[in-house]
Amino acid sequence: MTRHTLTVDAGLRDLPAADHLLHTLAAELALPEGVFGCTHLIRDDRPRVAVSLTLPSEPLLRTALERLAGAAHEVTPGTPDDLGRAVLFPGAASLTGTMTIAELLSGSAIDRVTVLGTPAQPAPDTRLVTRNHVRPQWTPSGELVLTAMPAAGDTLVPFEVPDPTPCCADH
Repeated sequence: MTRHTLTVDAGLRDLPAADHLLHTLAAELALPEGVFGCTHLIRDDRPRVAVSLTLPSEPLLRTALERLAGAAHEVTPGTPDDLGRAVLFPGAASLTGTMTIAELLSGSAIDRVTVLGTPAQPAPDTRLVTRNHVRPQWTPSGELVLTAMPAAGDTLVPFEVPDPTPCCADH
């Protein structure tokens, strides 16, 4: 399948701001459900977080590029890398509350779930407490993989927490 991608570099310094930008762009551009929106860590002389949008058609890509042309940030074709952290993806909006791994996989674009510290994949009936914050990562092989960790009551939770405490917050 042909992918039509663009990157928006707004010079953001953290993931929550990049997540917010992706949601804002999706709303402003009235993007359809099949869009992938990812964050990418840019590690050069000016470390930052850029976002990419993968759109389902060339006309939608052209429209997005035209509408973003006057934006205050840099917009370029393609993505910075193939290893983005997905924020927008098919089925993302339905990943709320507690669900089984089977429900998560069948209802979203996520290909598989891994659990920290274990080599085996979780059983399909394992419950995942989403915390309404599911951020899978693209792998070099092209799979969208959610990393989870064990939690109370024989459940799993996504490894990434919704509201991380900033480093040195208590200083």
